[in-house]
Order: sequence, then C-alpha cells, then structure tokens
Amino acid sequence: MNVQILPLRGVPLIRGGEDLGFVLLKVLEHSNVSLTDHDVVVVAQKIVSKAENRMVALTSVTPSPRAQQLAIEVNKDPRLVELILRESIGIVRQKKGVLITRHRLGFVAANSGIDQSNVDHSDGERALLLPIAPDRSAQKIRATLADRTSTNIGVIISDSVNRPWRLGSVGLAIGVANTMVLDDRRGDTDLFGRVLNITVSNRADSIATAALLVMGETDESIPVAVVRGLSPLAGSDGAHLGNRPLEEDLFQ
Repeated sequence: MNVQILPLRGVPLIRGGEDLGFVLLKVLEHSNVSLTDHDVVVVAQKIVSKAENRMVALTSVTPSPRAQQLAIEVNKDPRLVELILRESIGIVRQKKGVLITRHRLGFVAANSGIDQSNVDHSDGERALLLPIAPDRSAQKIRATLADRTSTNIGVIISDSVNRPWRLGSVGLAIGVANTMVLDDRRGDTDLFGRVLNITVSNRADSIATAALLVMGETDESIPVAVVRGLSPLAGSDGAHLGNRPLEEDLFQ
C-alpha cells in the first residue's frame, strides 16, 4: 500500500452559508488535483462550522448562574462557559484553566470542542461551535464531490483533540461519509496463529491524524487534504461508532 497525503491549497476564507462541496470543486480544479476512486477527502471542522453559521458572538450570550459560578472555578469567560455547557451532556473534569466535557455528539473534548483560534475577533470576541450534525455535513460534501467527479470517495470531517495520557493533539473524525470507522480484527490471527481478541483499529481517526500532518493547526491555511492509496472504502454508519459506550468508560 502506497499512501499519499495531498494538501489542498488555495481554499478561500469560508463565509456563512457557502456550499463547501462546490467551493472544494473549484479548489480542486485550480490546484490541479483530480479525485480518484477510494480517495478520502479530509475537511477541517473549522471551515464546516463557518459555512454552517456556527459562529457565535459572545456579546449575544447571557450566562446562566451555573455558568457564572463554574467560570469562577475554572477561570474562564462566563459567556464561553455557557456555550460549553449548552454543547455538552456532562462535565468530565474541571480545574483552573481546564474544562473537559462530554460533547452532545458523544466524545470527550476540552471546552466542548468550541474554538476561538483562527477566528476574526475584530468586531468583538467570538466562538466557533462544532457542526450540529457533522455526519450529515460529510455526506453532503461527499454527494457533491462524488457526483461532479464521478468517483467513489469518502469524506471525513476532522477536529484536533488532546488525550489524557499523552501530550500533543491528534486528529479526531467527528463526521464520516462512506469510510470505515472501525476496522474490527477480532477473530483474525497474528503472525504466529494466535487469535486476536481485542484488536479494533479506529481507521477514521487514523486517517484524520495522517491528514493533520499536512493540514497543520496554526497559520498553514490548508484546511483540506486528500488521502490516497488506502484499500477500497467500506460504508459507514457514522463517526459515533468510534465513541466508547458509557458503560465501558472506566475513567468517567
């Protein structure tokens, strides 16, 4: 297997209401990159959220009493804490400067995945929330790209997350279309014939992390990458398949 990661350069600043699928078609044309069968197009969550009008001006947010108290405990803007609470289904950990929640989409993330980096604050502080239904967003982008290019491709919407026992961020697939999420190898055998009992690879997160190597997280301006050379795609029922069920969470 010869895997390539192709950065898609020239993606313009995305504004609310834009159709990302058609934007990316133009970028593909101008960058001289042609999609082929089994490519996986990895799209940064940030531009999806911007296109879907998930930007919130903090001046529009009225913090609840709970958010005000919690803001004091974690030393954060109470308006931001209010948004974090609205986007979460529970608090996992908190301390000064840290607020880790279980997002309404089921995964654990700092600040409910809400971001303020690479956001224009010239008219006042803003916060960018995750897409409401990122699987649906991925499906919409894929439908446009696959139809216009006549290819069988996958799409992953990625975000970057930190892990509790490791330093540094990696990619997280929060939206998936036509790409295997979990590669379940239980029942297969290893090199010496031993039956595998627990081996399940998160293929979608691995692809998101690989793409992050060329997309970057600061001022690279590369919010899209094409991962090429993977084995044929398998269908997906959504990124939520990668979330560990609560009853199996030993650290909640």
